[in-house]
Amino acid sequence: MNVTELWSQIAHWLGRHAPVTAAALRPPVREPDFAELEAEFSVELPGELRALWLSCGGTEGDVLADVLPPFYTPYGAEQALASWRDHRKNWTAQWERPACDYYAGSPGSSFHPSWIPIAGDGFADELVVDLRPGPLHGCVLEWEQEHAQVLRPEWQGIAAMLTDVHRALINGVPAGHSYPTVTEDGRLDWQIR
Repeated sequence: MNVTELWSQIAHWLGRHAPVTAAALRPPVREPDFAELEAEFSVELPGELRALWLSCGGTEGDVLADVLPPFYTPYGAEQALASWRDHRKNWTAQWERPACDYYAGSPGSSFHPSWIPIAGDGFADELVVDLRPGPLHGCVLEWEQEHAQVLRPEWQGIAAMLTDVHRALINGVPAGHSYPTVTEDGRLDWQIR
């Protein structure tokens, strides 16, 4: 399945099994202006990221919907841009070159401009798509703000991430290092084991 189909299947599952989480998600308010986003990010956006933002508009305001393990709420294009701009303020203030390798998927100890945020935990940790060059271009990394680092790719790309989530929801198996559960009040939760 492609990103659009996977997102649709995940949203359908949430609607049936975790309605509170499903209700928090919104479709895109309007189609993102990808040319404008690429100009600001200074990178070409891969098809998987475009498809995600055409399918998912994130959530309203600070509402959390932990769709992505272990505790990440997906961003729409506007939320992703706002988060990336916040990171850019830090680069500008510090005049610091990112402390990580040139190639996608390599570890780093400061936020790289070619990392595009796609989900957040409501605090400062995020899932990012790594658009640095190399064979792992487009992989998904977990940015840990407290430690100011990424270690290794969590998934090879957005489709791989959504495939893992979909499989976990349908079969009750882990996605990454987390198992899906649904709370009594109808929220998707991920238990780390």
